[in-house]
Amino acid sequence: MINKVLIANRGEIAVRIIRACREMGIETVAVYSTADENALHTQLADEAVCIGPPAPKDSYLSAYNILSAARISGADAIHPGYGFLSENSKFVRMCGKSNIVFIGPDAEAMEKMGDKLMARRIMTEAKVPVIPGSLDALEDAEDAKKIAKKVGYPVMIKAANGGGGRGIRKVDREEDIEEAFSAAYKEALGAFGDGTLYMEKCIMDARHIEVQILCDHYGEAIYLYERECSLQRRNQKVMEEAPSVAFGPEKRTEIGEAAVRAAKASGYKNAGTIEFLYDEASGNYYFMELNARVQVEHPVTEMITGIDIVREQILIANGGKLSYRQEDVPLMGHAIECRINAEDPMKNFMPSIGTIEALHLPGGPGVRFDTAMYTGYKIPPTYDSMIGKLIVHAPTRARAMAKMRAALTELVVDGVETNADFQLDLLNNEDVMEGKLDTGLVGRIMEER
Repeated sequence: MINKVLIANRGEIAVRIIRACREMGIETVAVYSTADENALHTQLADEAVCIGPPAPKDSYLSAYNILSAARISGADAIHPGYGFLSENSKFVRMCGKSNIVFIGPDAEAMEKMGDKLMARRIMTEAKVPVIPGSLDALEDAEDAKKIAKKVGYPVMIKAANGGGGRGIRKVDREEDIEEAFSAAYKEALGAFGDGTLYMEKCIMDARHIEVQILCDHYGEAIYLYERECSLQRRNQKVMEEAPSVAFGPEKRTEIGEAAVRAAKASGYKNAGTIEFLYDEASGNYYFMELNARVQVEHPVTEMITGIDIVREQILIANGGKLSYRQEDVPLMGHAIECRINAEDPMKNFMPSIGTIEALHLPGGPGVRFDTAMYTGYKIPPTYDSMIGKLIVHAPTRARAMAKMRAALTELVVDGVETNADFQLDLLNNEDVMEGKLDTGLVGRIMEER
């Protein structure tokens, strides 16, 4: 039985997990770097433990420091949130050896899905469509040229072990292969400690579709419908919504069932996300990857289903069976999430560092704001620039978009620059309003500005 959860993270996701635990009557332990001494999650948790200096490698990425904090505090479970150690299989194994429950998948499934090449092979065997490309690692630039010639340009050279949009290069012609291969290799090696690369055909004008899954330890798995995550800047998501307007009930069921097959084929447990590319013109969809963690954008799924995903994560980790059967999962209305970042869109989205001098968060029916901000909070320069997530829910997409416009207009964050106006511009774009989305749309919009 889980009695005390240590949250191995910071910011809004740490706050989100603390709130779920509090509702369940579970004690919480916050960990923090010296840069986060006054962060909100340290104030909301039942206790807080310092785990090192600001640099992530010396604090939030230090498995030793986090496990030491768990032992000191008496925590019997760790929730990793997203990022940092959330998909580190070595950390999962260390938790097991320390008799600490890791709230997430086991190491074996994580390793299978963390290796993009192995994942592609598993999906192929499970009859889940994958993007044409390589099933083995690229040996060198010459090998990349041979495969690119076979599948046709443009192609994507991608890191086999990693995520977050790093270690990825798009190549439109053969003469650019060598430079792209070298750049992707160096970036992947620096970011993930592994320079293994593979290749996929670049599906032009595709939608980025995610399917939320929940899997217990008794062989049961369900999908919580899909999220539309096509609005991206430099491979980083900007705005998400659920459900997608790209397809109706029949295709929704087909993709959802494919996601469940993917999860079962990998032996996955807990909450996860299956990512697909969807070619609207042909109606074809292709597996991209399984994210073995709770996603930044999970709130839109919670809004349309009424299911608390973090709560379900904890229940599953505690040995419980799924709380829902597939036929019991509702689909209610439409939800949109805007990621609010401390950055200046007028200065090429340069991070904006400063103290929150005044803060007003929007409210009203169907409005949610997940954040760790408060008046007087000083944003540290060391971490990701996302300072909050604005989520709205309404009966229809049109009403959800209207509600989001109103909420963005109401939001006040004085002391730093944010991307709120940029998000508002996106919502007023004709293609966005009509639901004509693809992963290249934001880039084209920015070029026209």
